[in-house]
Amino acid sequence: MEIVSRVLSGDRRAVAKLITMVESFDPRAERALSELFPSTGNAHVIGITGPPGSGKSTLVDKLTLRFRDQGKSVGIIAVDPTSPFTGGALLGDRIRMNEVALDKEVFIRSMGTRGHLGGLATTTRDVIKVLDAFGKDVILVETVGAGQSEVEVVKTAHTIIITEVPGLGDDIQTIKAGILEIGDIFVVNKADREGADNTARELETMLSMNRYENGWKPPIVKTVAKEGKNVGELKEHIDSHLKHLKKSGELKKLRKEKTREELFDILRENIELYIKDHMCEKRIDDIIEKIMRCEMDPYTASEKILEPIKKD
Repeated sequence: MEIVSRVLSGDRRAVAKLITMVESFDPRAERALSELFPSTGNAHVIGITGPPGSGKSTLVDKLTLRFRDQGKSVGIIAVDPTSPFTGGALLGDRIRMNEVALDKEVFIRSMGTRGHLGGLATTTRDVIKVLDAFGKDVILVETVGAGQSEVEVVKTAHTIIITEVPGLGDDIQTIKAGILEIGDIFVVNKADREGADNTARELETMLSMNRYENGWKPPIVKTVAKEGKNVGELKEHIDSHLKHLKKSGELKKLRKEKTREELFDILRENIELYIKDHMCEKRIDDIIEKIMRCEMDPYTASEKILEPIKKD
């Protein structure tokens, strides 16, 4: 496809167009992604999540500057809340990343969550592939920060950064069962505020209860992203984590897990589409009614629905 060759040759307009095709579920996007696939798998994907107002966008902005100082090309996917009126992203993150927005080696894309509870647009994974094939060395995925459901970020990233801010009090306890388990690096941002040391200690206490079987103990970094304070230290921890993944063999294991997860996601989607295409809505409604009347259990119903697929 022409758009594929244009993306591989570094055409930014082609990249933007293909991402739009992906977001709008254009049938041509799947073919394009198939052709791009051999050129993917090279970028370091970094997920940044945490509560709203924790300064994630500013942190991404300052981190990008550090990567650019190393000569690395950077892609940024900013997953914004979806506008209730247009269904599109509100684009606030792009506005706040003013220091890198005009850099030709930085590609920023804002995406709407489209109501997806995981904090990530369902198409984010495919957009990562586009930016990867485009030649980005680092891809930063900033999520909307909706709470425990942010754990879905692990489906896309090699390194997960969790941001916190002083002043949350007991609120930090509410995320222990969800987000804390997925973090590779923890950031207490806006550390010039009162209570930053207490927040860091709370995180340290919670993290000390976890077992780290892969040999990596998540560090805690106190930053003031607005001033760029300690962003360099954060960048060093990111580099160290990638080295650890490679040296320990965890990177290969991680990629295998993500590949498996993606394959099954696609299979589930295709099975659902197959069923919708091969079963009339009335027959599905009839089965649902039988389940509601307890004339059929959902397990037997699912077996009946999947019969044509098993025969094929």
